[in-house]
Amino acid sequence: MKAKALPVAIAMTTALSASLLVVSSFDNQAQAQENFRWKMVTSWPKNFPGVGQGPERLSQLVEEMSDGRLTIEVFGAGQLVPGFEVFDAVSDGTAELGHSASYYWKGKAPEAQFFAAVPFGMNAQEMNAWLYYGGGMELWNEVYEPFGVDVMVGGASGVQMGGWYNKEINSIEDLDGLKMRMPGLGGEVMSRMGVAIVNMPGGEIFTSLQSGAIDATEWIGPYNDLAFGLHQAADYYYYPGWHEPTVMFETIVNEEALAELPADLQAILTTAVRDINASVLDEYTARNNDALETLVNEHEVELRRIPDDVLAQAREYSAEVIAELAESSELGTRIYDSYRTFQDKVENYHAISEQAYYNARNPDGDTTQ
Repeated sequence: MKAKALPVAIAMTTALSASLLVVSSFDNQAQAQENFRWKMVTSWPKNFPGVGQGPERLSQLVEEMSDGRLTIEVFGAGQLVPGFEVFDAVSDGTAELGHSASYYWKGKAPEAQFFAAVPFGMNAQEMNAWLYYGGGMELWNEVYEPFGVDVMVGGASGVQMGGWYNKEINSIEDLDGLKMRMPGLGGEVMSRMGVAIVNMPGGEIFTSLQSGAIDATEWIGPYNDLAFGLHQAADYYYYPGWHEPTVMFETIVNEEALAELPADLQAILTTAVRDINASVLDEYTARNNDALETLVNEHEVELRRIPDDVLAQAREYSAEVIAELAESSELGTRIYDSYRTFQDKVENYHAISEQAYYNARNPDGDTTQ
């Protein structure tokens, strides 16, 4: 190249680079100014207390934080898709977001059950610690990767109740032949104890229990059970909820839709989901107390403790069911090993912290008898 041509070439290159930067800047500004309208499908009745309010709060937070650039229309179960088709709707792009519980998808991804509720497993505080700081979220997203779905924790129920029964349960024999609604690993355990398990979304529980289509059911806890009026369809309310020491609700998002969001909107969505993860559990902790008092004192519900022999048998079968799930796949083995290792460690610490404190606070033990 001639010496005189070199400055010209440099000038042209500099001008081209500058123009590309300008175009890139305009593209980024255009993306930042673009508005996104998303749909969110859930497995719960629209505006249902607690779990149904979480998605509504998410929608409100995202709209406020994004100044209206990202809005989310929330659909209850059956409004856009049935409650048990939420995962498919998000996977295929019918909706960008979903709110549900991962054990509903055990037919597609059996390992997903580890992230909803493990009988005699970790509670909500422990599960959040494992998911956020023990590698649980990475494993959960690995389960959903083949389906084009990302997942975030979308709330927790806390320890649930043992369920509603239309007859007294005094021994294991009393369970034989009962028809009961109970999802997930807990349902498999009850099946091995002679119970016929029936799966159905929450909106169908009351009529099924009232009509005799089922003899027993578990749902969530006093706050939601009172809202469904389950006390009008069954006489006996049992505890503890060994089958669901918590349910971790999930917020699932279509992977392609998420990638189309600018970075700031992705951060807003993630932050809002983290907010509802805390607020849903807080609401249950606050509301369950009053709801249980209403059920017992105003509606004269008979509160019963599950007999020790039933709990012992459930614990034995739970270990079998969980081990079988862990052995069903290489991924299942890795999830179980991570879960079990974390639970062992947190149990050791909680034995001298949380549990020791509860024992000290209530030295007389169970006062509900």
